Amino acid sequence: MENMPKYVIITGGVLSGLGKGVVSASIGSIFTMMGFKVNIKKLDPYLNVDPGTLNPIEHGEVFVTKDGTEADLDLGHYERFTNIITTKSNSTSSGKMFKNLLEKERNGAFLGKTVQMIPHFTNEIKSFIQKDSHNYDIIICEIGGSIGDIEAMPFYEALRQLRSELNLTDFLLVHLTYIVFFEATKEFKTKPAQNAIRELMKTGLCPDILICRHENVIHEHTISKLREYCRHIVDVPNVDTIYKIPMMFIRQNMHLFFSKHFDLKDEIIINTEKWRKIEKSIIQTTNSSKTITIGIIGKYVELEDAYCSLLEAIYHASIHIKCKICYEWIDCRNLGKELKIISEDSKYSFICSKMRNMNAIIIPGGFGNTAIEAIIDCVHVARKLNIPTLGICLGLQVMVVEWLRNVCDIKGATSEEWDTEDSKMELTKAIGLLEGQNTNKLGGTMNLGSYDIILKNNSKIYNIYGQKDIIRERHRHRYEVKGNIVDHLESSGMIVSGYRKNETGQLLVESIEVSDKNQKWYIGCQFHPEYKSSIFNPHPLFVNWLSSSHKILTNNDDVIVIGSGRYPII
Repeated sequence: MENMPKYVIITGGVLSGLGKGVVSASIGSIFTMMGFKVNIKKLDPYLNVDPGTLNPIEHGEVFVTKDGTEADLDLGHYERFTNIITTKSNSTSSGKMFKNLLEKERNGAFLGKTVQMIPHFTNEIKSFIQKDSHNYDIIICEIGGSIGDIEAMPFYEALRQLRSELNLTDFLLVHLTYIVFFEATKEFKTKPAQNAIRELMKTGLCPDILICRHENVIHEHTISKLREYCRHIVDVPNVDTIYKIPMMFIRQNMHLFFSKHFDLKDEIIINTEKWRKIEKSIIQTTNSSKTITIGIIGKYVELEDAYCSLLEAIYHASIHIKCKICYEWIDCRNLGKELKIISEDSKYSFICSKMRNMNAIIIPGGFGNTAIEAIIDCVHVARKLNIPTLGICLGLQVMVVEWLRNVCDIKGATSEEWDTEDSKMELTKAIGLLEGQNTNKLGGTMNLGSYDIILKNNSKIYNIYGQKDIIRERHRHRYEVKGNIVDHLESSGMIVSGYRKNETGQLLVESIEVSDKNQKWYIGCQFHPEYKSSIFNPHPLFVNWLSSSHKILTNNDDVIVIGSGRYPII
């Protein structure tokens, strides 16, 4: 491509959460289909250095890149839709850029000049956008938040400057807006969208493409009210899966507009074969008679985005095996409160009643000691009921502690992270920090990014990964299973099937499992396989786990046997 690179900027208006990340990823996939080398970046205006310490219920999932950067969940969409593997260069925030700017000032980089928002901070923004740009044909930049946010004002000024510095054919602005449906009068209202666009225009920017999000069928006369603001409008109603968006864009000739605006070669050949296959698989899955009910035992179930990559990985696997997915969420914080007010004898019956329709169970990651005992109880019941169970990060640690308590009879087994001062029993710290591990700061101090993992030959996970001796997966955790616990686990029937060597040569537990003779499917992993799953390459762990799911209870079951106890289903 001549005059490279080309810049595509994604902004949003009216309200947040419209799906700018999916739009950015979908546009990236279009350019990939056109044969161009693409990179996508996320710029967040918040003052946090990164989202690593943000509450997942407030901000959603923290995505981890291969180099260990804690980033916005949108980077997961970028990877899942394209061939991009993100790094620290794909994500920044006002906090991170202010930190860099102030370090430069402290080191005398500005030679005594007054450091100001313009030009110094706006230069930081432009520098991030343009860094390593010569390696790509297309640079897509998503601006977090919505137009009108005070903290985002320097970003729009930086974009205005960038647009004036580039050739007209090298810069394109895509604005995502929302068309409000007024239920009382059964009509769409475009005024909020118009006001948001005018707010954008006040910054000196005008959208080239307007993407209109809405919930119902919209008529042309409504859309026509917005045509004076831009050259191309794309209509995006709600869809049942985000993986329909790229082809929806193509059917509205977005690729042709890109070609004309950027003055690309006259005849662009776009290869849609991969995405058409995905569309076909989605239809086959939708029409499938098979439904698998997945139980998610988590701490942050109020916001599904807290488990964004996990849900996408499950969906990728479901498309692969052509089955529909139904979710049953167990909010462990609420469950913990409920278990405290019922008798100990009724506890397992109560949990069984919640699990009776689940074909498979997953325990995702999480932090802190909140609701831990409720999660341990759920894992105990799931294991006794022989429900195919996948534990990730915290999930592995809970599975280890539950096993130690109920199989090894180490009743005080716990983690340093969960220990409470008011405990009245002698505790066995099965999980803890490594010697010398940094805990003075929260941000960026965990085990983050990709590490090599050694798999035990002929283990279940070894076979799932295609009999690979070494795999590489991403991590986000602080606490580790202690080495002196491993003998207890393995002598009692649990297999430690994956290890990682740290910098000192110490072997750390990465995966555990129980043989098929005793459990249908029971695997825990310290790493996060969901980060590497994509619609084109579903992760083998999720595919195998879903394929192993089965009906545990029938409608005629009224009593569940756990150990020596018989528990009626409530």
